[in-house]
Amino acid sequence: MPSVLIVDSESTQRRSLSLALRLEGYQVALATSAEEVKHHLDDRQGYDVVMVDLMIPELNGLDLAREIRHGFPRARIILTSAYPLSQRQLERTECGAIGFVPKPYELDEVSRYLRSKLTVAA
Repeated sequence: MPSVLIVDSESTQRRSLSLALRLEGYQVALATSAEEVKHHLDDRQGYDVVMVDLMIPELNGLDLAREIRHGFPRARIILTSAYPLSQRQLERTECGAIGFVPKPYELDEVSRYLRSKLTVAA
């Protein structure tokens, strides 16, 4: 069963995505801050995917993605935001993200997208 850590400070976004992914069979953990992410990753030794919103408190999402990549190099990071991000911009972030999911979430599309990323990475 694939595991996903969702990092988002918006409770509605976090809960709706979590519920949809759980219904699809994913193990889901939630975090609202960089500190919670570090706690989750230390406790579990990683997740199949870490979905990081670009606008989280304390540390911006790109810096957090870079920290995750440095501390947990096997982590597959997917960035999320209400602001569009092109593939070229994603590559320029140099944070190791394997993809981008725009908000608001289209829940069935997010699940398909995650499956495709996990299949490619397996």
